[in-house]
Formats: sequence, structure tokens, C-alpha cells
Amino acid sequence: MNCWHYSFAPRRCWRIIGIILLAGLYGPSTRAEPPLLQTLSPEQLPPEFFTFTPEEFWREPEDSYWMAFSNWVIRQEHTQSRRIQALGAWADRTLSGNARSMPDNASYLRLGLAAESRTSDLADFDPEVRFKLDLPTAEEKLRVVVESESEDLIPLEERQRDRQFTDDQRSDTDPTGALSYLTRISDTVNFSNDVGARLRFPPDAFWRTSIRGRWGLSDWRLSARQRVYYFHQDGWGASTRFRLGKDIGKGWSFLASSQAVWKHDDRRFDVAQTFDFHKRLNNRSELNPRIGVVGGSDPDWRHETVFADITWRYRLYQDWLYGEIIPSIEYDRENDFQEETSLLFRIEMFFSGNVIRR
Repeated sequence: MNCWHYSFAPRRCWRIIGIILLAGLYGPSTRAEPPLLQTLSPEQLPPEFFTFTPEEFWREPEDSYWMAFSNWVIRQEHTQSRRIQALGAWADRTLSGNARSMPDNASYLRLGLAAESRTSDLADFDPEVRFKLDLPTAEEKLRVVVESESEDLIPLEERQRDRQFTDDQRSDTDPTGALSYLTRISDTVNFSNDVGARLRFPPDAFWRTSIRGRWGLSDWRLSARQRVYYFHQDGWGASTRFRLGKDIGKGWSFLASSQAVWKHDDRRFDVAQTFDFHKRLNNRSELNPRIGVVGGSDPDWRHETVFADITWRYRLYQDWLYGEIIPSIEYDRENDFQEETSLLFRIEMFFSGNVIRR
């Protein structure tokens, strides 16, 4: 029978259609999906997701000095991160003359505590402090950057092995402040000009220009950077860097890095070659083995240091508290290439208003 023959048929037909649809959705032939909370419950997640057993998820925390101290540290991260973000936003608005701050402010404060034990030398804990005040102004091509140190004034070997050194082993540098003008030449090449000074008395003015590029070569990734700089007290210099990397399977990635630095006043080249492997073991830890060699042209081309290290990095809490263990071995010309081993422990805290903290 055609239901449209009756005056009330349209309403009745719509009801019939609705009943049929509901029966199709909730009828016995349809298997209901489990609730999301049940799917993501600790009992349902795979064991490799956790760094503890699923039964420990329900345990009540025990009151202790460690719990009180850790809660204090967590409160400090929340408080200081907001302050750093507010400071960066205020300085950005003030310098740009715009009432709104840019969203990509990358300011951070990094605090650490490191202890290194070398051959015939006991471990000694040293505090570490690094900071960056990164202020994108209202103009997209202009930035103000204040950093605790300048890469250009750090020896090349120290740059390559920065994570292996404690703060007292690093070169003494001064904070720098610079106004950076950014230009995009193409989709893969960027150009920047920086004018600033080392923040000390009397100030040491500097200028540097950099050009960077990134390209994809089939399965490989190639990046290059060329930089020329001038510091009023240290003179001219230049650096060239090439990096070539790819994914090599089973979660491992490979990166080969070549770098050369020219010091004009010393008439010397410093060169470094490193081979870097990286794998994220789970959602908390990662592994980073490396081998490398550093050399120079004073008086002739020769290698100065050969090293190898393995960094195991563990995320202790959320995305701002990390721990590291770095065993390493090196052969240095100054020690007649005698074997020297070391083991470094480090804990780092990142205070930042930006989700990108590295």
C-alpha cells in the first residue's frame, strides 16, 4: 500500500523511516563499540606503553620528603613557565609597539645539575644555567634574541660534544643580544642578518649573516648552513655545515654532520665529522650513539680528538623534566691518544611558555 494516499501519510512515513533507522543502529545485528574510557584504561593498553606495571597505576602515593620536594618542583615549573611566557610577551609588545604579542615566542630557561666521573677522577656535581629570550616582533621578518652564550665564540670540539661537558668545563662566554632580520629566499632557503653585542662592559659589538637550506633527496634529507661573522674584539670568522640524514629502519635514524670553522686572526681551520644514530625506545626514553673526529690545520692538517659516546635520555615528568646518562670514550692528541673514559649524569628542567622546549 502506498502510504502517501492518506492526508497524514507524510508524517507517518517519516516516523516509520525513523523507527527503521533506530532499529538498524541499535538492533541486535549491530555490535556496540566499547566506551573510550574503557579502551584507554590501564588494563587495555599494551605493557610496553608503561614504565610501571598496570597494577601500580592504582596505588596511593606515600607521604615522604621526596613527594613534598617533587610537588614543590612541579609547582615551580607551572609558576616560572608562566612568568617567562609573560616576560617574553611583555617585551615583545613593548619593542614592537603592538598591543598583541606574536604566538611563536620561543623563550626558555634551562636549569640543570650534572656530575661527571672521568678516569681517575671522582664525580663532582655542577649546576648549569642557560636561557634564551626570543621575541618575534609584529613584523614577521624581525626578531630580538637574547641568549646566555654565542655559538660562534665556542670552540668547534666543544660544540660537537656539548652534552658531555659540565658547566665548569665549557668556555667562558658572555650573554649576547641581537636584532635579527629574516628573509625567505625560496621554499627551501632562508637568509638572516644579525646585529648585536655581547652584554658586558664594555660591550663587544658583532655582526653575522647566515644562509640556511633544506632539501629532500629521495629517502635522504640534506641541510646546509653558511655563516660569516665579525666580533669587534675577536675579529672575522666563518663556518660551514652540512648534514645528511635518513631513516634506516626499525625506528633508527642516521645523521652525518660535517662542519668547518675558519678563524681569520689565527689563520686556522677547525673541522669536525660526526656520525649520529638515534632511536626513541618508548614514550619516555631515547638512545643516541655517536662517533666523531675533530681536527684542524695548525700547523698541518691532522686530527686532534677521536670520541664515541652514547646518550640515554629519559623523560622523568611530563615534557619539562629530563634525566641523562652519557658514557663516553675519547683519544686526544694532548694525551698522546691515551684512552680516557667518562660517565656523566644530568638532570634538566625546562621552564618555558612554549610547547617546544628543546
